[in-house]
This record gives sequence, C-alpha cells and structure tokens, in this order.
Amino acid sequence: MKKEKLFTRNFIFLILGQINSLFANTILRFVLSMYILELTGSASIFAGLLAVSMIPTILLSPFGGILADRANRRNIMVGLDFLSCITAFVTVLLINESNAVVMAGCVLTVLSILGAFESPTVQAVVPQMQEGDNIIRANAAVNQVAALAGLIAPFLGSALYTIFGLRPVLAVSVGFFFLTAVLEVFIRLPYHREETNQKWTAVIKEDFQVSIRFITKDKPEILRMLLAVSVVGFFIMGTINVGLPYIVRTVLGLGAEHVGIAESVCGAMAILGSIIVGVGVKHMKAAQMYKYLFAVGAFMIPMGLAFLADNVRLIYLIVLASVAGVQILVSIFSIYSLSLIQQQTPNELLGKVMAYIATITLCAQPLGQMMYGILFDAFSSNIIWIMIGSAACIMLISLMARNAFLYYGYNDKCQEACYSKDIIER
Repeated sequence: MKKEKLFTRNFIFLILGQINSLFANTILRFVLSMYILELTGSASIFAGLLAVSMIPTILLSPFGGILADRANRRNIMVGLDFLSCITAFVTVLLINESNAVVMAGCVLTVLSILGAFESPTVQAVVPQMQEGDNIIRANAAVNQVAALAGLIAPFLGSALYTIFGLRPVLAVSVGFFFLTAVLEVFIRLPYHREETNQKWTAVIKEDFQVSIRFITKDKPEILRMLLAVSVVGFFIMGTINVGLPYIVRTVLGLGAEHVGIAESVCGAMAILGSIIVGVGVKHMKAAQMYKYLFAVGAFMIPMGLAFLADNVRLIYLIVLASVAGVQILVSIFSIYSLSLIQQQTPNELLGKVMAYIATITLCAQPLGQMMYGILFDAFSSNIIWIMIGSAACIMLISLMARNAFLYYGYNDKCQEACYSKDIIER
C-alpha cells in the first residue's frame, strides 16, 4: 500500500501559517503583560485580564464550529488572521500609559473571540488534508509548533522588548499575522456550499442538535474520550501550571531560575512527546491509549513521595523527573486521542466536534487551576496527599475511559482483517 505524503503543499502552508500566527499571539501577549506589569506593578491585573478574556472563547467556540462546517475553512483562517493583524496594528497606534490596561483588555478579548472561530477551523482542516496515520503525524507536527512557540517566543519577546520597547515588538506581531494570512491564501481545500432556505437561527439550532446527537447517541465513545482529554487538562494545568511554581518557590524555597528550568523542561518534553507520536505512530494502538493516561497518574506518585525525603535538591530532581514523564505521556495521549476523534468524525461535523473539545477543555483548565490553588494553600505541608490523590483520580478516570479506547481498538483490528481478506481475494 502506497504511503501518503505528509508534507503536502497544503499542509506546508498550514504549518508555516501556524508558526507565524502562534509566534505573533505569544509575543503580543507576552509584551503586553510586561508593559502592564511595569506600569501597575501588579501581576494580578494582567492575570485577571487573561482570565476574563477567556470567556468569549468558551462561549463562542461552538458557534465557531458551526461556521467551520458551513463556510470555506481556508477563507475563515485568512479572514481571522487578517483581523488579528488589524487588531495588533490598531494597538500599535493607540496604546499609551493612560489607556494601557483598557487597551490590553480589549486586545485580549478580540483575540479570544477570533480564537473561538480559528481553533475549531484549524483542527477541522487537518483531517481534511490528511488520511489515516498521517492525521496523527500532522497533529503531532502542529503540537510541536505550538510547543516551540510557547518555549521560544517569550525569550524572543523579552529580548526584543528590552532592546526596542513596546511598539516595535507589537509591529513585529502585526507582520507575523499579515504573513500568516498571505500564506493561508495559497491553501486549496475542496468546498461545496450547502444551499438552504432556513433562517440562520434554525440552521444553528439544527447543527447543535445533529452534533450533540452524534457524540451522545451515535458515537458515545467520542464523548468519553473527549471527557478524558478535558480531565487531563483539569489535573495537569492544576498540578503543573499552579503546583510546580508553588512547590519550587514556596515549599522548597528555591530561586526563580529553578522555576524557569522546570518550565523549560515541560516545554521540551511536550515537544519530545509529539515527536514520539509522529515517529512511532505505527506502533501505537487505540486500545492501548488508556494505559498512557494511567501512566500519567503513576508518574505523579513520585512527586508526592519525594516529600518524604529531607534533601531539598533531591526533592526538586524527583519532581522535575516526574513532571518530565507526565508531560511526555500527556502529549502522546492528547495528540493521539484528538486524532482518533477526528478520524471517527464525518467532515461535515468536524468543526463542531472540535469546538466542543475546545470548550470543555477551556472550562476544565481554569477550574483545575483554581481548585489546585486552594489545595496548595490549604495543604502546603501535605503535598504528598495532593499528588497521590491526583494520581488516584487520573488512574480511575483512565480505567473508566478504557472501554472507549478498546472499542476503537477492536474496530481497527476488524478493518485490518477486512483489508487483508480483500488483498487475499484479489
């Protein structure tokens, strides 16, 4: 059987566009946070703006999914990135010390609204460009781009901001967004406009009903996998994004450089996990995915047991090793699960199903951060029980999701058997 090419013309333009778009977004958010921090001296103000700006993404993502399934996905991406370019350009012209907080809030809100429509569109485009295992490899490549942007862009933004100041760096993000829109113009995707005499409200209602019925009645296994992915976000965002800096700085009393090392390790391991998926996809089976989630829980146990030791450096190293293992496994599990959902979803429902993933995940992450913030404050002298409790919850959830992955693993075997039989008959 001929192996399909991964880096097709369409996919190359998509990846190049994602590189520019993600770097622009990350740099813009980073320099705005630095500027607000310098003006107000309060990190909580920008954190509050970020939290509030996530609300439009959560509320509008389902509508973004409907648009992704009803309109030309290439044109959606081009239009959204062009609007991001205009937003950044207006920010360059208008932002100053007197209106910085208001401008930052407006910019983050606009980007959040645009992201609600772009994220499900990009995720729906990947399986439209690829087939079979290449969907998994393509998602791994997109994940690598996102992880690299998160790892490199803050350093790049910091250096540029220190040397040139706010406006020149914002101008760089304008250029990145514009280049993204130009690159996406060259993407060619089949599109058939569906004619309808229904009112737009009736269309939206019907699309919601069809997609909800699909994941709850027709393919309930997708809903179980979707919930498993969101639960991972709930626990991991809490333990790593909130817990890791708190453990290193407050509990262990180590310096900010140790937090930086730990966060760099997290980013590097996320990239490594996506590389492993891309390279080893042939050896991975859907039926085994719940074991990766179970292993995530298992890797969190040493993070708790480490606090039985008296040596701060030893505890730090054990925590760092555990976090590294967790990040690799989470990356593998998330990419493969997302790809599996994409493979099982018809093209006309891809945008909506991807939007549900975004919505549920975005709701789960801040809830996890808030819950773990409370837990770490309340049980700062009993970190062991927070970690072991989290590990137990993740392991239990992996077992609850087991049947969903076994179901698709069984279907894979049936398809392989049918394919082999067809070859023999020929």
